[in-house]
Amino acid sequence: MKQLFTLDTSKIGKPAGNEREFPDRVPEELAAGTPEQLKSALIELLGEEQVHSRALDLVRYASDAGHYRLIPQVVVSPRDIKDMQQLLAYCRDHGRHLTFRSGGSSLNGQAQGDDILVDVRSNFRGIEVLGENVYVRPGETLTALNAVLARSGRRFAPDPASAVVATIGGILSNNSGGMRCTVDQDSYHSIREATIVLPSGTVVDTRAANADEALATAEPELVAGLMDIRARLLADDALVARLRRKFSIRNTNGIRLDAFLDADTPVGILLKLMVGAEGTLGFIADAELATLPLPTAKTVTWVMLPTLASAAEYVPKLMAAGAAACEILVSPVLRESVGNFKGADPQWQELDDDASALLLEIAGLDEADLQAKIDAARAVLADAPLTEPLDFMRDQRDIDLAWQIRGGLYPLFGKQRREGTALITEDVCFPPAEVGEAAKDLMALLREHGYPEMVMGHAAFGNLHFFMTPAFDDAEEVASYETFMDALVELVLDRYDGSLKAEHGTGFAMAPYLEREWGTTLFGLMWEVKELLDPHGILAPNVKLTRDQDVHMKNFKSFPRVEEEVTHCVECGFCEPVCPSRNATVTPRQRIVLRREMARQPVGSALLKALYDDYGYDAIDMCAADGTCAISCPISIDTGALMKNFRVAQQSDGANQIALKLAKNWAAVEKAARGGLSAAGAVEKVLGPTLGSTVLGALTGVVRSVVSDDLMPSAKDGLPPAASSLPATSRVGAAAIYFPACINRMFGRSGDGPSLPETLVAVSARAGKPLHIPGDVAGTCCGTPFSSKGFRDAKHYMSVKLLEDLWVWSESGSLPIVVDAASCTHGMLENVPGELTAEQLSRWEKIHVMDAVEWAATLLPTLATSHPVGRVAVHPNCSLQHMDLVGQLMEVASFASDDAFIPLGATCCGTAGDRGLLHPELLESATEDERTGLALALEDGPIDAFVSANRTCEMGMEQKTGYDYEHVIYLLDQATR
Repeated sequence: MKQLFTLDTSKIGKPAGNEREFPDRVPEELAAGTPEQLKSALIELLGEEQVHSRALDLVRYASDAGHYRLIPQVVVSPRDIKDMQQLLAYCRDHGRHLTFRSGGSSLNGQAQGDDILVDVRSNFRGIEVLGENVYVRPGETLTALNAVLARSGRRFAPDPASAVVATIGGILSNNSGGMRCTVDQDSYHSIREATIVLPSGTVVDTRAANADEALATAEPELVAGLMDIRARLLADDALVARLRRKFSIRNTNGIRLDAFLDADTPVGILLKLMVGAEGTLGFIADAELATLPLPTAKTVTWVMLPTLASAAEYVPKLMAAGAAACEILVSPVLRESVGNFKGADPQWQELDDDASALLLEIAGLDEADLQAKIDAARAVLADAPLTEPLDFMRDQRDIDLAWQIRGGLYPLFGKQRREGTALITEDVCFPPAEVGEAAKDLMALLREHGYPEMVMGHAAFGNLHFFMTPAFDDAEEVASYETFMDALVELVLDRYDGSLKAEHGTGFAMAPYLEREWGTTLFGLMWEVKELLDPHGILAPNVKLTRDQDVHMKNFKSFPRVEEEVTHCVECGFCEPVCPSRNATVTPRQRIVLRREMARQPVGSALLKALYDDYGYDAIDMCAADGTCAISCPISIDTGALMKNFRVAQQSDGANQIALKLAKNWAAVEKAARGGLSAAGAVEKVLGPTLGSTVLGALTGVVRSVVSDDLMPSAKDGLPPAASSLPATSRVGAAAIYFPACINRMFGRSGDGPSLPETLVAVSARAGKPLHIPGDVAGTCCGTPFSSKGFRDAKHYMSVKLLEDLWVWSESGSLPIVVDAASCTHGMLENVPGELTAEQLSRWEKIHVMDAVEWAATLLPTLATSHPVGRVAVHPNCSLQHMDLVGQLMEVASFASDDAFIPLGATCCGTAGDRGLLHPELLESATEDERTGLALALEDGPIDAFVSANRTCEMGMEQKTGYDYEHVIYLLDQATR
């Protein structure tokens, strides 16, 4: 049945300005998705839910953070080891190959494949702390792992900048490092046990007492081959010395042949070989890792020195004195940071070309330990030719601002790069004692080839990074890139005997240079290992080991023109862990990736139509448009804003006219909503909550099928009661005007007791700051319901009406306006100004709009806590994050309780006004991680209250957790009565 308000996704069109041919565009034959024979076989093997076969699926998984792009034939999400074994068997039997993909933060093509792409992030999840070790599965992010470990005062040593998106599977497979991770603490040295699935399907549990015996029985040729390689290596002192020297510094280029030196059993060797193998030798299904104590005190300082040589000279001395991290930044980097980062000193603009800085971090297990290390660092630098005095910063905001400069250069270059160019982050390592000279030579090489001299890195480890932005659709630039890479290899290997890859992995980018770095004998042994473990070549062809000497110059990713809101995206994926739809449809990165593929396709393409057909629901409808992607994006890209623009484009003139009529009659809408909720409550009272919800769900389901499931909410999980009447207040003596949001004028409290307006009025009066509610608030709204659905005329009408009403109520801005729903407060501050004329805007800027959380924080000095609530779980909704009010939310919750905490995994709940009611699957996806965090918190004891600051968010959390969430104002009232 065609719905009355069907949205037409094709109305968004394809991005303009992309008439040229794109070599990496998805071929027309994949318009129907995965070839039928492959699709059917894998569905029979794994089940339909585990096989992602639409054209949209193939495109969204094709891109990662790197500059290569291969189009998979199918994407699968195995549930467990048994599924993985079946998948490997299928590849062996049918001559196919597969590539593992997890967080998508790989930079060199190691997670790129053109056949079966295996998503290991979705289902391989789980963390368990085991004293000083931790059990973890490969789909967990490093941030999630460290959040769990922090509860036990521990951390995992590797700390790559991509921690929010990088998974443990990727970190182990790349042997990732980071700012603070020493060589002896990296993944290779931290891994203790693992469950490994070999390409043959054999499962090796290294914890088993008979693991070696079982492996010898299952894989006698493999065991014999491994032990033979070990014997040959140990018999050659020169090779042993070479391996020891090369792996004494960071090196992820090639197979870890030192595994044969560090372990003496087949299973022990296998365990070490898997680390840094980039998914080419087997699959790590879980791992047990060593952890470190978590520092409780920290400081940073800038060590400003006149020359690169002097900066390099003090690095080893500072590390010996106990520094946790010592990053080097050269003068061009420091100058570029001025004006782009708040923490940059304006004086850096005047630095000499040879000047350099060390960003020094010192951490202690306690304050005394920290101070001792600070004193040691000061002693080291006592005779240093500092150009600025040391300033050891202790405030976390200052520390964050300093690190933002170091970490923010990657996104800054992403934003500044020319249209259509890639952003490549190179990663090389030199002997730490020579890092100063090496950095100077590297800058000269970059200058010679016309690339920015932006060198920085982990100086303590000799690990330097720099950026390039080539246009891979320009033959001349491609040739220049290849010439530079050859020169870089010569510099790193011939002049310094360094590592071509320190922590980013080999991938395709350095695979052709592997023999050059290691020599024929060791390179040959790497191939022997590969052929022993993967004789059929099933895993990740051309990754790490290749016979194709040009593989690094193929399959470059294009960057066609897209909408301005998202054009600077470098596809890093930092947005994905916070996206409400991440566990249901697509993520912000994938929304952009799909849009870029639409740009690559010619008009009339069958594949373009296929993308349109699925993009409407997966990308546009399922976007909460909450903007948390902008918070986590290094360059603040708000993909939700683009989705809202697409909703505008989708709407018909008729739908816009209806929305405008609703806006003009909003008081009647409110009254009708309360009436409907009262009727629904009556149905539930007569039939009981379970049967009542079932009947209401069925009725709304019928209406959704006729009207639109993007306009009519579902009631299958029940509805809240209707709101009660607003309390009477007096204008005389009021400290502020209280504008109850329309969601609180329609939706009532789930439990018994006073309404939110009654409670906020009462607690404000108790604090000596009475509120006044105007008598004509009915019919006025923040406009967010219309903005989020793309009804532009209705949004404009309501924005202007809101201004006029607030201007009168506040007496021309003389009194602040308090709003009791965070999403409405944020919507007013974010959306209204853009709808106003210059004269209207001048009035708007005189009106002080405050959220109820912000207002409550001002009440605390004159309130006394007489009945504190025990333990409180706090949901920090996304609007509070945008308004930087989470700190004040926690301040209020902590004031009113003994222990207020935010559960692990808490992000936007996905309710997004009514979107979670329109699409309950969005709510399910968004709250998945927070529900896990709540379960973990409950292991520590009961939770007495659950609070937030937005009624629809509270409703959504109630539906998915089963706990009654209420506004934090109720908590404050209860504690101060």
